[in-house]
Amino acid sequence: MKRRPGIGGLQKAAAARDQYRLLGENVAKLRTDLMKEQLTTFRSQLEEFARKHKNDIRKNPAFRAQFHEMCAKVGVDPLASNKGFWAELLGIGDFYYELGVQIIEVCMLTRSHNGGLISLHELCNHLRLRRKKDREAVTEDDCLRAISKLKVLGSGFEVITVGKKKLVRSVPTELNKDHNQILELAQGQGYVTVEEVQRRHSWTSGRVIDALESLLEEGLAMIDDGHEDGKRRYWFPCVSSVYASSGADT
Repeated sequence: MKRRPGIGGLQKAAAARDQYRLLGENVAKLRTDLMKEQLTTFRSQLEEFARKHKNDIRKNPAFRAQFHEMCAKVGVDPLASNKGFWAELLGIGDFYYELGVQIIEVCMLTRSHNGGLISLHELCNHLRLRRKKDREAVTEDDCLRAISKLKVLGSGFEVITVGKKKLVRSVPTELNKDHNQILELAQGQGYVTVEEVQRRHSWTSGRVIDALESLLEEGLAMIDDGHEDGKRRYWFPCVSSVYASSGADT
């Protein structure tokens, strides 16, 4: 028969647990303090790096992207505010706010053609043409960062991924799974037919037509009936490379 530990034994066990707990808390605090100290050092070094490479950050897109990666690793967001150290040092806040305004302008100008859904690649092409007199190039990474700041305006701007393409949505259009699959299929040649969608996805003609009519109503698709085979084509400017190559020159 096992003997139960006495009161003295229980007290010793409780004291030991308290000691281990305190030891664990002290170790955790030391680690936290060390991490805070390291982050403070990293931020200081980052500020010194930014001062030294100010011109490269503003003018070199690849360098600018790497700078943002370094900032993210130490929890610094240079775009969090248009005031303060980073804005004064780099003017980087002004760069993205100005880019955001230009993104809105391009989306509004092209909305009648694409229904408010434009590929990120085409958007960048338009922006480069608008900014060709500027020495600062614009990359897709820059556009994504600027668009992320537009969300605070409640303006409906959002980046969505359809297949291999990133599309920028500037209207509050809700795309369901059927819409996304049709847009993804259209990426190959810029358009789809009812028969093609039926064959690829094994849908009924009613399901296909319902989805296509919805996309037409939203202004995302255009009808082309001028073909000898008599098949109606549904063109999608937001994923059509033909449109993008001609539209970027306008």
